[in-house]
Amino acid sequence: MSGNSYRTVYEGGSGEIVEKKSRFLATVRPAASEEEAAAFINEMKKKYWDAKHNCSAFTIGRNHELTRCSDDGEPSGTAGRPMLDVLLREDIHNAAVVVTRYFGGTLLGTGGLVRAYQRSTQEGLRNAVIIEKQRGFLLDIGTDYNGFGKIQYLFAQRGIAIMDTEYTEKVVVHAAVPADMRGEVEKAVTEGTNGTAKLKWRRETEFALVQNKVEIF
Repeated sequence: MSGNSYRTVYEGGSGEIVEKKSRFLATVRPAASEEEAAAFINEMKKKYWDAKHNCSAFTIGRNHELTRCSDDGEPSGTAGRPMLDVLLREDIHNAAVVVTRYFGGTLLGTGGLVRAYQRSTQEGLRNAVIIEKQRGFLLDIGTDYNGFGKIQYLFAQRGIAIMDTEYTEKVVVHAAVPADMRGEVEKAVTEGTNGTAKLKWRRETEFALVQNKVEIF
């Protein structure tokens, strides 16, 4: 992962495992701030008010600047920290997870709890939609139809997705370009179209490829 991109949750998910009759229900959500994470955790505690434990973990920031976890009554270090470790190991940013446990009557022991909370967190992530957000710039390119073919080829070579295309007597291409490719793209398009294409850099943004479409954040 480059310094201009990071993995995050686009759409939350949930998963469940059963260990010695104890049910572990994991719910994963995006969380851009500590307030969002806290609101989500409270929401899950209200929803599963009858459960013995609602353990939680979250990580906020492009560099995991803020991390928190809670064992919610489980033995210290057997739930929240193992859950947080999964988020950090998967390098997921701006995300929160709550694992709800309905006790099945059999003690799992320290190692058993750690494994169960980690497995359920992994199951929740597996059912969530994880994307790679990139820092970049919106770019408009005006060109003729011959230049458009060359731009398509240049972008395909570099894995840059075209967001939208306007066709009139000319073609206007709208794209999101990763920040670290800005200079390279400008040079390639200028040279590839012999300077005939008009490039207009717009605002800086974050974007991601979601189901083969570029989404701007």
